[in-house]
Amino acid sequence: QVQLVESGGGVAQAGGSLRLSCAAFGRTDTIDGMGWFRQTPGKEREFAAAVRWNFEGKYYADSVKGRFTISRDKAKNTVSLQMSDLKPEDTANYYCAGRKGGGVYLPGDHSGYDFWGQGTQVTVSS
Repeated sequence: QVQLVESGGGVAQAGGSLRLSCAAFGRTDTIDGMGWFRQTPGKEREFAAAVRWNFEGKYYADSVKGRFTISRDKAKNTVSLQMSDLKPEDTANYYCAGRKGGGVYLPGDHSGYDFWGQGTQVTVSS
């Protein structure tokens, strides 16, 4: 089992930046990929970015491409999401997710992730 703990949410003005971090604990040797998803009330969870754990590979939703950067630190078992040029529509609860190995990895498919953090709120004011 893997436990994920997010940190770094908060309030930013449009055009500003925030950095989210996610620390993984437990059986981190089973992790194959890590992702960030976001959700607003009444809407489905939306993919933002993902990274392969043991191989090269970073993936982004079109809505965040060029503004968000995902990175991982295997030595520290952390994954981060640097968010720049924030927009009011980026306001959401952001969730860190982890996937065990096996099968085809579809980074944007939230149903393919096995572990989830508790979420951290990001609010962008105009």
